[in-house]
Amino acid sequence: MEIISAWEELEKKVAACQKCKLCETRHNTVFGEGSLDSKIMIIGEGPGEEEDMTGRPFVGRAGQLLTLILEKGGGIPRETVYIANVVKCRPPGNRNPKQEEILACSEYLEAQLLLLRPQIVITMGNVPTQWILKTNKGITALRGQWIPWRGIKLLPMFHPSYLLRNESKEQGSPKWLTNQDIKSVKKILDTL
Repeated sequence: MEIISAWEELEKKVAACQKCKLCETRHNTVFGEGSLDSKIMIIGEGPGEEEDMTGRPFVGRAGQLLTLILEKGGGIPRETVYIANVVKCRPPGNRNPKQEEILACSEYLEAQLLLLRPQIVITMGNVPTQWILKTNKGITALRGQWIPWRGIKLLPMFHPSYLLRNESKEQGSPKWLTNQDIKSVKKILDTL
């Protein structure tokens, strides 16, 4: 019960946040959603238009693809994972969040990680991967590698929006690699 109370307090804090200029153009904050008992936390970069309108993460085309990757590729029901973003408000025009915006929001993501205590973290794309790992390496160099981070198994993966722009499913393509990555997640999950 204590975690639920702390979670609700954190969500209220995010909803009232005015730490950066993203609050001026948002319709809704996008706190995150999923199972609070999850062993997996997925971290994206920030809400898009549909997410901003609904207040839910990964609900647009990229979110629908993420659900397919999880459920069909990995046999992992979406409702069993927790999904959040590094920033909780939509950057205008779906641009990448700026460093100062991520920094302003970082205490919320840190609190989510502390409360959830996932055993697996999946970072989707460059922004969360580079921010969390404090690296300049791109997602192409890092994806598919299990990286120990704070006692957690972290796996960078391609962002679903990148996959939507790269339709090939041939061996070695981003979609094929993502399929391998999610199978790797399932294999690790089954050992936990």
